[in-house]
Amino acid sequence: MAKFFGNLHLVLVAGLVLSLALMFGLHGDGLTAQSVTRWLHTFFGIVWIGLLYYFNFVQIPSMASIPDEQKPAISKVIAPTALFWFRYGALATVVTGLLLAWMQKYLFLALTLQVPFAAIGIGMWIALIMAFNVWFIIWPNQKKALGMVVVEPAEKAKAARTAMLTSRINTLLSITMLYMMVAQQNGGL
Repeated sequence: MAKFFGNLHLVLVAGLVLSLALMFGLHGDGLTAQSVTRWLHTFFGIVWIGLLYYFNFVQIPSMASIPDEQKPAISKVIAPTALFWFRYGALATVVTGLLLAWMQKYLFLALTLQVPFAAIGIGMWIALIMAFNVWFIIWPNQKKALGMVVVEPAEKAKAARTAMLTSRINTLLSITMLYMMVAQQNGGL
């Protein structure tokens, strides 16, 4: 049992198989590509926003209290791995969300903020802004801050600050984005 739970990939595959089996068992003929896409969208959204909150609630505030000789463990091992899952969680969340809206035939209505899709549309636009921030502001600056791209110390410090501030913007936006997503499921605004 310890060998199984010691292997993250086996646990993820088993979780996927168990979820699909339960979905099929509960829905039978009603299991659709939409329900699987919605589940994937939720899963990837939790990965993305969970890591956003990890960075902002745990890692960033803790860095000042970590002794200098221990910081390379964060910057060379933990942060690059977390940033990989963060970036691709954002991408997968956006792709599955757009796919789901297209499958349910409200993509255009939501993106143009048409009633009764204004809540989900606002949430979608916020998520798109956040994903843009992840890929085009946070990630390029984190590569500099973590030393993956060699820059002068002043530019490294500036990049770290830009990444942190943009991550804080995403944290702020995530609160409203999550509300909009839930509001749509519960009758809109």
